[in-house]
Amino acid sequence: MKLKSALLPILFTAIVFASNLGDEKRFNKKLDDDNSKYTNVGNIGLTLTNFGTYGHGFTLWPQQPNCEFPLGSGIEHLFDGGVWVGGFLSNDSLGSGRVGPFVTTGAVDAASIAARGGGFEYTNDPGSFIVERSSLLDSRFFDPLAISHQDFLMDYVDTNTTLPNGETIEDHTPLGIAVHHQSYAWNFPFANFFVIMNYTIKNVSNKYIDSVYVGLWTDAVVRNTKITAPRGSAFFNKGGNGYNDSLKIAYEFDATGDVGFTDSYIGVQFLGSTPMLDSVFKIGETDFPSVHFTSWQFRNTDDPNFFAPQNDFDRYDKKLRGFFGGDNRYGQGINPADLKSPSNRSIMISRGHFKKIAPGDSINVVFAIVTAKKFGSDPPSLDTEEQKTNLYANAEWALRAYHGEDRNRNGILDPGEDLDGDGKITRYILPAPPMTPIVKVVPENQKATIYWDKRAEESIDPISGKKDFEGYKIYRTQSGFDLTAVQDILSSLVLLAQFDSTGNSIGYNTGFSFVELDEPIKFPGDRTEYYYKFEVDNLLNGWQYLFSVTAFDEGDEENNLQSLESSPLANLQRIIPGTQPTEEPEINVGVYPNPYYANAFWDGNSERLRKLYFFNLPAECEITIYTLAGDIIKRIQHNQSSNGSDLRWFENYASDGKQIMAGGEHAWDLITDNDQAIATGLYLFTVKNDRNGEIKTGKFLIVK
Repeated sequence: MKLKSALLPILFTAIVFASNLGDEKRFNKKLDDDNSKYTNVGNIGLTLTNFGTYGHGFTLWPQQPNCEFPLGSGIEHLFDGGVWVGGFLSNDSLGSGRVGPFVTTGAVDAASIAARGGGFEYTNDPGSFIVERSSLLDSRFFDPLAISHQDFLMDYVDTNTTLPNGETIEDHTPLGIAVHHQSYAWNFPFANFFVIMNYTIKNVSNKYIDSVYVGLWTDAVVRNTKITAPRGSAFFNKGGNGYNDSLKIAYEFDATGDVGFTDSYIGVQFLGSTPMLDSVFKIGETDFPSVHFTSWQFRNTDDPNFFAPQNDFDRYDKKLRGFFGGDNRYGQGINPADLKSPSNRSIMISRGHFKKIAPGDSINVVFAIVTAKKFGSDPPSLDTEEQKTNLYANAEWALRAYHGEDRNRNGILDPGEDLDGDGKITRYILPAPPMTPIVKVVPENQKATIYWDKRAEESIDPISGKKDFEGYKIYRTQSGFDLTAVQDILSSLVLLAQFDSTGNSIGYNTGFSFVELDEPIKFPGDRTEYYYKFEVDNLLNGWQYLFSVTAFDEGDEENNLQSLESSPLANLQRIIPGTQPTEEPEINVGVYPNPYYANAFWDGNSERLRKLYFFNLPAECEITIYTLAGDIIKRIQHNQSSNGSDLRWFENYASDGKQIMAGGEHAWDLITDNDQAIATGLYLFTVKNDRNGEIKTGKFLIVK
């Protein structure tokens, strides 16, 4: 693992220790660092914390992502990162008694940690954990105050000089600030690739803080962890970097690591601030940009331009100067092309300076973590302008979300922009597709039946104020998609069918009669009324399929918007077709594949990633497996909700473990009750019906 992971004792010792305590001990010890939350509503999995960092340095990998995109792919995009705030302290607004600069860091590069023994300088109140809320009506976190489909709310301060466990934060001089951090994520297909990071920074001291800079430091690393595990320094030194001044976005890509399996970018983007700052300000006779980008090397460099900052003065100076601004006149001799070569670098993007924060006053600075797939057919190790097409488009959507009603982005509410009539700029407004349909998929023998409701048809677009529903699209994956090296669910979905309104020039004008039920139906334990039904035949039993139903609108010509579609990821249903439970005595139980051949495409790449299925099972039964000599090697209890879906195969390839099985089948990984893999040979089995005691028998052949 990266050397810096071994040098995070102040942060992660407290976290790991806390995670091993019961709730009572946890509160008694006041170890309330919370890094358990990560965005999962869209297509990016970003870990957030309530102590000023994002990512977790692979300490929770592979159970929890650092910054995974696409979600479920194993492609990670950072090690960790954190918010930095720097400035000078003075006694009054005139600057008397001015001292500094001081910089409070959420996280720092390991090279700096080795020199300082600190760097994780934010703490939180005992009992203060991350709050989650959602604007989605179906979410258990629904809150009418939510901004996005998944908000995280975090609060932390820099006023303490010790961690919650009593350990000293070395070389930390507090600025006297409290940070209220909100993150926002959406499931819209046009907005599911970024997370907005909204920081409100309040001066809670009796000092003035002047010449303030706020930045995000990120130790990015773009690698496919399903190809290469995050161990050793070689995992981390393959990144290339760049910066786009017009979009204010710094980025990293995989230059020589898992090329071909990591064709994506991570960008850290500045979106806006309150108060707004001019794009250029003067210090003496020199013009400086108000958004800065800089980068430095993790050890092993003799170029002073890439030396890591070792103290608060260096940190403040790094943020102040930056590499590139406008016409690149602050390059300090750095050639932007040099940043594209593979190395282990940090990236920093910052905003400043804010002249003063008086006691009790606040500033607001907003960034975004943006991900994107490379565009075009250029070699994936390169960083061409064409390859950045998606990155720039995604960054533009993040800006659009931030500016909200402020369409021309001038910071003023111009005529026609006040959509909600409250007299002020409302931010974080995105055009919205119709509501996501509620979907139920029923797996059957070589078949799946899809049901959905009609609530999308009542949707009102927040921009146009119109009911603009147009139709539905049904998607599915092909069998075997889940075993590919890069699991990108969105790109794996295939349009299966489309149904839309008649009487206009949009879509195919099919109408809904083919899928509409005569009467809505309900399922036991389910309150939803389902109005539509679509059947899919000729599926392969035992293979995993994903289905979803989206709703799309008619577009908005007045606001220059194409037709918008709800997210296929929002109601994604994982199913495995198979036989239904049966009590019929004349129906034989069986096994497939039979014979079972190891290392077929059906399997994963290890003993514990194998599986076969017993089928035509009763609803509740006991499966017993024997050798030809009559020795029992495995007993399995089966019921309709315990069907073998907890096997390692499903953990690796089913992502969330929520796949729906038909109820009359049970998966087995060929591992005995003694935790041994079975050998080549013929095996016998019995199935005892728990309800009537009836026993059926069978046999199967294993070939390795």
